[in-house]
Amino acid sequence: MPRAEQPSRRTVLTAAMAAAAAGGVSTAAAADSPARSARARSKASSAPPSKAPSGLVDNRAWISYSDWRGGTAKGTRAVPGVRPGVVIATAAGTRTYTDPHTNRTALWEYATWTSPVHELAVPATEAVASWNADTPAGTWIQVELTGTYSDGTAAPWYVLGRWAAGDQDIRRTSVDDQSDGKSSVWTDTFAIDDAASGLRLDSYRLRLTLYRAPGTRVTPTVWRLGVMGSDVPDRFTVPASTPGLAQELKVPRYSQETHAGQYPQYDNGGEAWCSPTSSQMIIEYWGRKPTADQLAWVDPDFTDPQVCHAARYTYDYQYGGCGNWPFNSAYAATYKDLQGVVTRLGSLTELETLIAAGVPAITSQSFLASELTGAGYGTSGHLMTVIGFTADGDVIANDPASPSDSAVRRVYPRRQFENIWLRTKRYNAAGNVSSGSGGICYLYFPAQPTLRQRAALMAVGVR
Repeated sequence: MPRAEQPSRRTVLTAAMAAAAAGGVSTAAAADSPARSARARSKASSAPPSKAPSGLVDNRAWISYSDWRGGTAKGTRAVPGVRPGVVIATAAGTRTYTDPHTNRTALWEYATWTSPVHELAVPATEAVASWNADTPAGTWIQVELTGTYSDGTAAPWYVLGRWAAGDQDIRRTSVDDQSDGKSSVWTDTFAIDDAASGLRLDSYRLRLTLYRAPGTRVTPTVWRLGVMGSDVPDRFTVPASTPGLAQELKVPRYSQETHAGQYPQYDNGGEAWCSPTSSQMIIEYWGRKPTADQLAWVDPDFTDPQVCHAARYTYDYQYGGCGNWPFNSAYAATYKDLQGVVTRLGSLTELETLIAAGVPAITSQSFLASELTGAGYGTSGHLMTVIGFTADGDVIANDPASPSDSAVRRVYPRRQFENIWLRTKRYNAAGNVSSGSGGICYLYFPAQPTLRQRAALMAVGVR
C-alpha cells in the first residue's frame, strides 16, 4: 500500500461506502427485520458460524469433509484426509474465457461446488471471502457470492475473485463494475451501498468453480472457503482496551523500502509492497519460504528475493496492486500446510489472545503522521505485522515501511495503534472525512493448529 497521505484505489472506494453509511442503524435493529425472522430456516447451513466476541463479525468457513459433502456438487467431489477438500471428478461442461489482461481466449473444462445457504449471525454491511487452494499448472478457480437482503430480495451472483497461484494460465484478477443498486463489489469487498438505509445482507451462498485444461486429469484442490461478514458501526474512536500480555514473537524482518523501483510492473515496485512484505514475514515465521527454483526469476543482485516473489504472486491485475486481501491469504496457503484467512478483530485484547498462542497478525490501518508516534509517515492504507506487546501494553510491530530490515521492528503506543486500526472513519491531511479499515487483519496459521492455537483462533471467531 502507498505510504504517502494520498488516496489509494481502495481508500477512494471505501470512502464512498463510509460516507453512505453515516448515521446507520444499529446491528440489533437490522437483526430484528421482519424479512429475517420470516425466512424459512430449513435452507440454512446446519453448521454454526464462528462469531467474534465483539458481536460485529460472523465467520463461516467450509473446511471439513462433511462441509464439502454438504454442498451441491456439479462435477466436483469431496476428498477426505488430513486436509479435506473439493476437486474436479468429472467435468460438468466447457467454457471459453478471454483473459482481459492478456487478451488470450482459451477453452476450459469446469465443475462447480455451491455451499448451503448460510444465515449471518451478524447481518452484514460488508463481506470478504477467503480461500485456500492448490492450482497446478493448467488450472484455476473462481469464487462467487449471492445472498438475500434483509428486505427479502436477492442479490445477484458476484465474482469475488478469479485466482491461480501462478500467472501463466490466467492472470489472477478481481472484477470491477459489479452492482445491483443495493450492493457493489469493490475489488475484494462486497458492500451494501447505503448502510444508513438499514439494508443488510442476511444470508449468502458461495459458488466455487474449478477450471482445468480440457482432456487432462489435473485438478485444483480447494481446502478452505469462507466469508467474513461484518457490520462495524461508523466510528472515529474506539474504546481503549486494558493491557493484558507482555510477549514478543520472533518474526523475520523485511523492509519494502529496500525494493523501491524493483519490478515496477507489480504496482510500481517495493514502495507499495507492504502487504506482500508483511505476508512473507509471517510465512517465514511458520518456517516456510520459496525454493531456489521458485526464486530463479528474481535478479540475483536483489536482496530478500522472496519479497519480490510475494509481490508477483499476490498481484491483482485488475486492482493494479498487491494489496488484495484474499489474494494475500490465498498466497500464504500455497505454502505447505498453511492456512490463511481475512477477518476483523474487535480490540487489541483479541490480538493478545492470538499472540499468546504464537499467532501473529497482519493489520490494516491508515493515519496521519501525527497520529502514530514513531512511524514518521502518514498513509491512506498500510499493512504491518503485529508480533507482540511490551510490558506497558504497547504494540510491537514489524513495519515494512522502514528504511532497512534492521529498522523494521517498531514499538507503537497502544492507544494510538488500537484507534487507527479499529476505526472506520478519520480525517485525512486535507481535513476531509476518509475511511479506516475497521479492524481488518490477515491471519496465517498451520493447517493442523495446536490445541492452544485452535482455542485462540476460535476465541476470535475463526474456525
